[in-house]
Amino acid sequence: MTAADGDRDARRDDLAQRYAAARARLDAAIDAAGRRRDDVELLVVTKFFPADDVGRLIGLGVRSFGESREPEAGRKIAEVRSAAIGAAASDARFDMIGSVQSKKAKTIAEWARSVHSVDRGKIVDALARGAQTALDTGARTADLGILLQVSLDGDPHRGGAVEDELPALAEQVIGADGLSLKGLMVIAPVEGSAERWMHRAAEIHRRFVEEHPDARQLSAGMSGDLEEAVAHGSTCVRVGTAIMGPRPLVSQ
Repeated sequence: MTAADGDRDARRDDLAQRYAAARARLDAAIDAAGRRRDDVELLVVTKFFPADDVGRLIGLGVRSFGESREPEAGRKIAEVRSAAIGAAASDARFDMIGSVQSKKAKTIAEWARSVHSVDRGKIVDALARGAQTALDTGARTADLGILLQVSLDGDPHRGGAVEDELPALAEQVIGADGLSLKGLMVIAPVEGSAERWMHRAAEIHRRFVEEHPDARQLSAGMSGDLEEAVAHGSTCVRVGTAIMGPRPLVSQ
């Protein structure tokens, strides 16, 4: 075994331990909330980390990943799927969780299962065009899932639509070919308690589902607040640092 092989094995072991700890933490939160474990998806956020790490995680049984930068994500996913890791790579699902630029919507629509960060009509239109093109060319075989990002505190600098803007955005998504409305996404502001923000997210989500019964997904909770998110109905937690470790000094 070479030194490089040893380094790769050490990284796999590190990821395995971190993932197991995060999974146990999530399972405990789900149990405490009296929910079923398959009600909450663990999305491993691999932005800034190389394709090799994604491959290692796939080898550990992980299938759901979150990315936030394009074209980094597109290049990485292509590398993962062309690597010699068999059918497991084709089963992997990649969601876009970061801010979307209109000019990159076309390529995002080629690889993303869902986009969690839709907060403007302009982005809905761009993703609809991209999704329809991807469906026409065979780059994708199902509609692109859309989650509307909600601003919990109304600060426009954080991204997200305020609750009053959700009805119009939802109708725009529903009326667009190639898109499927899945639910809502939130990021808890730093100021204030996670409990407060997740309670607010749950209330907004409840009202939203009353109007859109099929859009039941709630993407909420990260490394620091997943317990609060699960307690308030999150169906997807986005965990990066707790699993991946410190961000690399040099990104791809």
